[in-house]
Amino acid sequence: MLAFSTPLKRVNPAKAVENQCVPIACADCGIYNLCFAVGGDADLSLLNTLVKNRRTYRRGEPLFSIGEPYRAVFAIRSGSVKTSVLTDDGRIQVTGLHIAGELIGLNSFVADRYSCEARALETTSVCEVPFDRYEELVAQVPGLQHQLLKIMSQEIIHNQEMMLLLGKKRAEERLASFFINLSRRFKRHGKPAEELNLSMSRSDIGNYLGLAEETVCRVISRFEEESLISTQRRIVRLLQPARLQSISKGGPSAAK
Repeated sequence: MLAFSTPLKRVNPAKAVENQCVPIACADCGIYNLCFAVGGDADLSLLNTLVKNRRTYRRGEPLFSIGEPYRAVFAIRSGSVKTSVLTDDGRIQVTGLHIAGELIGLNSFVADRYSCEARALETTSVCEVPFDRYEELVAQVPGLQHQLLKIMSQEIIHNQEMMLLLGKKRAEERLASFFINLSRRFKRHGKPAEELNLSMSRSDIGNYLGLAEETVCRVISRFEEESLISTQRRIVRLLQPARLQSISKGGPSAAK
């Protein structure tokens, strides 16, 4: 059974705590390509040139809030983060699940303030890359800007995939696509592709995918009955990834 995360609520700014997570290797980190552009493989100490702070957030604590002055991009070293916005009628809309190795805050890159809230789903360690420091470095190292454009391009592609997911796909296809997409991202950042540490609650998954929580529970149970996946607390194991891939593209779904 998937664990439920802390409901979104307003809390005081996060305080640094003892790091209880095992961080990913630099080569699997979201800012590795930026560090590489500055100094190359031989000198990863230049990470300190880009990173201002390394902080750890407890579960439920915000990295930044909507409307907060923009100060930095965050690279997740361990743990996971969800982003969300408030709709016009005051409801919360989950806009993303971000895992170790990924960057958050890029969608506010050209703005003066953050356009969403980012909240730790578990104990999460991040590196903070100040925007003003980046502007200074990009004038000296043209390759830095190219690397960041590649990262931003990946985010645009992901957003396009999400638009298709929400606009065209059935519930089974949405859940299968969610698991396959997450599997690819875990693999990209050096984690097992078929064993997902999923900290997002079923309620948040439903919110993110445009499904009722009951529908998420029903489809996950169906996938388990068909031996497509198995779940144990936060761990989701993909037992038949090829079949999930087929379902995500509109192939025959699990038996009803």
